[in-house]
Amino acid sequence: MKKNILLAVSAALIMIFSGSLMAQPPQTPPQGRPGGFPGGAPQGAPQQQGVRTPPSRLGGTQQPNGQEAPRMTAEMTEFYDPEPPVVTPGSFDAKNQNWGAPSDAIILFDGTNLDEWESVRGGEAGWDVANGVLTVNKRAGDIRTKREFGDFQMHFEWCVPEGIQGSGQSRGNSGLKIGGYEIQVLDGYNNPTYVNGMVGSVYKQTIPLANPSRPNGEWQYYDLIFTAPTFNKLGQYKTKPRVTLIYNGVLVLNDVEIIGTTSYIGIPPVDQNSTFKLLLQAHGDPSEPISFRNIWIREL
Repeated sequence: MKKNILLAVSAALIMIFSGSLMAQPPQTPPQGRPGGFPGGAPQGAPQQQGVRTPPSRLGGTQQPNGQEAPRMTAEMTEFYDPEPPVVTPGSFDAKNQNWGAPSDAIILFDGTNLDEWESVRGGEAGWDVANGVLTVNKRAGDIRTKREFGDFQMHFEWCVPEGIQGSGQSRGNSGLKIGGYEIQVLDGYNNPTYVNGMVGSVYKQTIPLANPSRPNGEWQYYDLIFTAPTFNKLGQYKTKPRVTLIYNGVLVLNDVEIIGTTSYIGIPPVDQNSTFKLLLQAHGDPSEPISFRNIWIREL
């Protein structure tokens, strides 16, 4: 009887002791080097890996103190100043099928007079103005603006006479010269010539990307953006002039670097000016003179 009672008590004590062990919380490893070993992890023991910080939903991260960094909002990337100036675009002229100048433009020719121009030879510009059109007078020579410009956007239109005679550089030749840098104006409709001298080229330097010329007798137009050069103390180019040209709505010069002033023969030299008068050329070829209209410029 006593033996049975002792066996029962022993079994009960074993059950109580086992339950007590299972209820103990897990022991934290002793403080010290990684892995919880007082003297550092044994050779070859795996190192404790750091806990990856979870990213926030919008790019923020949780800080070491457990707080999340401020989250990005749409307002953080929205700016309200400085406000660009308001410019009223030009209105469409249905009669001439073109657009007028924007409100902040300097009008260089509006079809009535040559007040903004002068002769390169001195005195008044001697070209012919009639019916809203400016026609080259080859005997009077080149004309240029009275003002100088640095960076600018410019628009002008020209027309090669219908039935014009000649070929290549001897047919409808003119040009816009920005100081010494020439953007070629030439009859480009069924008129082969050397491609770095064709219509839309930086003369003798850059071949245009396309030839969107219209037939003789129709108006063509240029939209041109020019960035003036800068110079170092030695008078050398620090940054060269650059030009973008859209011809009849087609990009033909895409932010092209101009290597120097225009030379008919030889390597283009450096022009140490950063502001320029703009020149329209009265070329000496024997073909009929071309005409211009709707000339305006925006200083940038």
